[in-house]
Amino acid sequence: MMKKMLSLALALLLCLSLAACGGTGNGTDNTAGNNQNTAGQNDSQNTDASDGEEAGESDLQYIKDKGTLVVGMTNFAPMDYKDENGEWIGFDADMAKAFAEYLGVEVEFLEINWSNKLMELDAKGIDVIWNGMTINDEVKNGASVSEPYCLNGQVVVIPADKAEDYQTVESLEGLSFAAEDGSAGAEQLDLLGISYIAKTTQADALMEVAAGASDACVIDLLMAGAMIDEGTSYPDLTYTVQLNSEEYGVAFRTGSDLVDEFNTFWKEAYDAGTVMETATTYGVQESVIEK
Repeated sequence: MMKKMLSLALALLLCLSLAACGGTGNGTDNTAGNNQNTAGQNDSQNTDASDGEEAGESDLQYIKDKGTLVVGMTNFAPMDYKDENGEWIGFDADMAKAFAEYLGVEVEFLEINWSNKLMELDAKGIDVIWNGMTINDEVKNGASVSEPYCLNGQVVVIPADKAEDYQTVESLEGLSFAAEDGSAGAEQLDLLGISYIAKTTQADALMEVAAGASDACVIDLLMAGAMIDEGTSYPDLTYTVQLNSEEYGVAFRTGSDLVDEFNTFWKEAYDAGTVMETATTYGVQESVIEK
């Protein structure tokens, strides 16, 4: 408030000073005065906007006013990936489109660096993190999270011809690993004290193993089910050890009223059969949490 009062006072003094100097007789001086006035007004408006956000400004209204819901995600089949036409599809992508329609806005997908997801959310570069995101302490401390909607786990992926030798956590010692930077898989490796090469996406971690650059990687169970074993993109890879069990959620800005809006939408979509129909399309129906 002190900053606001000082800005207004300075702007007023400047206007009085220009008037005393006969600024109206010089076009350049008028422009300068108008610019300074605008600066003072913008400072006041910015302060008011900040005060509004601190007071609990409606995130839902913000989304509706700009007309778009910006979804932060990565290339992560079967949740978010591109079809042959370059359009984002997948269980999460399709449900995000349905949620945007429910809100009466357009959806925009933005690929982000996963390790920066909370910073992107806070800075309003994105409006929601929706990408098979594990609900963990980092997320809960930095955002408001929806009710969980999917079950998942982190699994060790290895070449199929070596899988028999690596069926326990103890057997993993000495292997070189890859994992997505900032992912739940990386977190599990940290807990085990196992070093790894940090990759941009889980797909990159898979390619690292397929190319023989790393012995193994840790990725989401849902992705492993869609991407490895016979009849998939990586038929020569398989998974062995499941390191944990976890739940997926959708993250919004801290205190956002979009959380309740999402939970209501999801319950209605589940009851209408939309959730399970979409889950069946992408082979994740067994992981969906019953509502």
